[in-house]
Amino acid sequence: MSKGQPLNRHTSTGKIPEVEKWFRAAIKAQASDLHLKVGMPPKMRIHSKLKNTTGEVLTEARAEELIFELMSPAQKEFFLDNGALDFAYQVGKMDRFRINAFRQRGCISLAARHISGDIPPFESLHVPPVVEKIAEYHDGMILVTGPTGCGKSTTIASMIDHVNRTRACHIVTIEDPIEFLHVDNKAIVSQREIGIDVPNYDDALRSLMRQDPDVVLVGEMRDNETLTAAMRAAETGHLVFGTLHANNASQTIQRILDLFPQEERDLARQTFALTIRAVISQQLLPGIKPEAKRIPAIEILIRTPIIRKLISEGREGDIPSAIRAGSSEGMQDFTDSLQKLVMEEWIDLKVGLEYAPNVEELKMALKGIRTSTSGIL
Repeated sequence: MSKGQPLNRHTSTGKIPEVEKWFRAAIKAQASDLHLKVGMPPKMRIHSKLKNTTGEVLTEARAEELIFELMSPAQKEFFLDNGALDFAYQVGKMDRFRINAFRQRGCISLAARHISGDIPPFESLHVPPVVEKIAEYHDGMILVTGPTGCGKSTTIASMIDHVNRTRACHIVTIEDPIEFLHVDNKAIVSQREIGIDVPNYDDALRSLMRQDPDVVLVGEMRDNETLTAAMRAAETGHLVFGTLHANNASQTIQRILDLFPQEERDLARQTFALTIRAVISQQLLPGIKPEAKRIPAIEILIRTPIIRKLISEGREGDIPSAIRAGSSEGMQDFTDSLQKLVMEEWIDLKVGLEYAPNVEELKMALKGIRTSTSGIL
């Protein structure tokens, strides 16, 4: 659970929090994350690796002073009662930090993810061209999945930005907290932050249809109530974006079904097969080109008649073969993606083999050989 924070750089005393200097240093160093922990100096994650700063070793009192200064009295009370707090902090006009303050070994710690105010275009993200086409769907559900820190939020932000620039519609986002700020363009964008604009996801989803949305972003599919509301919106002609922690398309389906009680899973499966339009699963890999120090490997599933049939019949085991057979539809698996990244010299071969779901299959793909895709109908 979390309790959000308005976009206000100043504390209740009117002063800029001292820890902002570390946020600005992280921005300057192009760090993705900043960590504050008792017993060590502040650390930054730069190009996927944690690095020490020249800052002081934090005592328990000093860490509390720095972190509590970021919180309102209500947020501090929430943290002391619950041991964790999610909120966002704005630096200047263009940069935000998604912050999690948490208690560990009895001490306070902070992990802050830098979210640039500049929403990157698809080209700079190095995602396949089909991602832009997926963003142009007018209904159904699109899920972006992957582990924490894999760039899910950035990919969805770029897709929402594409809709904003190209379609006259109403986009409603439900986020905890808001990460990227969208400025109205061809579309109207209404961004609702949990804890600030609405108490919780349930209330936000309950009132969603009264807000006349065309496109909806649900920050995270975290329970069956959220997923049910998202699928209901997709069933009634809305385009719904969401994220989920899953490593690939097959695991995404299983994770979704696991959110439902056993007696509801058959109906959930059929509804999901009807409403899902695409699953984009990604991992961030270390790159070897100066312009791409981190680059995504991406699996893409698109709901074709075959994919819908496999989901409806509970044949998740056949989905990888169907993805490989669906390249003409824009689908690709992680092996396809890794092969392209290695061949085009975006990543080192050793990195490709390290992240490959099947090392031998990737080696064969690099030689121009893929396993058979027959027998999936």
